[in-house]
Amino acid sequence: MKIFVTGSTGFIGSRLTTKLASEGHIIHALYRSENKIPKNLSPAIKLFKGDITDETSLEKAMSGCDAVFHVAAFAAVWHRDVREIYRLNVDSTVSILKIAARSGVQRCVVTSSAAVFGPSESAILSETSSLPAGFFTPYERSKAMMEKEIAGLTAAGQDIVLVNPTRLYGPGPLNDANSVTRLVKMYVEGKWHFLPGSGKSIGNYVYVDDVVNGHILALHKGLPGERYILGGENVSYIDLFSLLDELAGKHYQLFRFPLSMMLMSAGMMTLFASMTGIPPMITPGLVKKYNHHWKLTSEKARTVLGYSPVSLKEGLKSTLQWLAHESTV
Repeated sequence: MKIFVTGSTGFIGSRLTTKLASEGHIIHALYRSENKIPKNLSPAIKLFKGDITDETSLEKAMSGCDAVFHVAAFAAVWHRDVREIYRLNVDSTVSILKIAARSGVQRCVVTSSAAVFGPSESAILSETSSLPAGFFTPYERSKAMMEKEIAGLTAAGQDIVLVNPTRLYGPGPLNDANSVTRLVKMYVEGKWHFLPGSGKSIGNYVYVDDVVNGHILALHKGLPGERYILGGENVSYIDLFSLLDELAGKHYQLFRFPLSMMLMSAGMMTLFASMTGIPPMITPGLVKKYNHHWKLTSEKARTVLGYSPVSLKEGLKSTLQWLAHESTV
């Protein structure tokens, strides 16, 4: 199969591209910067320089492809012009899918986010959960808008499958898309000593290779117009750091960082960012988001796709081994 992949040098996309090539597929990989191209690429990976906002480069890279993985997105915590987030995550996605339809692509798998389901309280969220009345950040709002646009395309007959990863971690660039691993690295190095809020807020954490496998399963087994949560385990911050203590053989004291102080700090960072253009580490919206529970289930993906993620303990163990190796290279 010949497959087009956006975001091929990103956290998910780079590992997805490599895995697809190892399975015998020919990959048309879209990239923007030569600096991000890994060494020793498989000959099955054909590089196409371009941008998800440039229809000409998209048409060229997508020509002759049987399937599309649209993984690229604006996933940073802030942008000086919020309209750019919607242009990249909504408008560009619609454009890519329309080009795919014109190019005769048989199936598209689009990476969304589990954030579109909103925070959970006592219930565990699934694909059938009602969407929240509002969102904490432009990113999750843009993903929800993207899904609404995709629903219209699938209703018109286009074969599109959505996947909704939860909080990713694992080997890869320590960027905004991989902020959990960045936090893990800081903690085991003794550079992180804060427990968000009470530390009891629950999130769902998933190993990156499981998300990659989930994408491929969605390509082969997903039902048109359906979406699948690709998650792992639901754990609190307290339990996450306790597990890191056990695996790393270290223990660092954590200080509770009250919500009011977190909001004040995030507000100051965002104000500074608006004046300098330097992105803040965190925003008020993110502070509010991560002080809620985000409990989700991947039962639909397990049942329909055969999705089978590793345990958090196993995934963190592999991540710590990778971080240790990276520090010696």
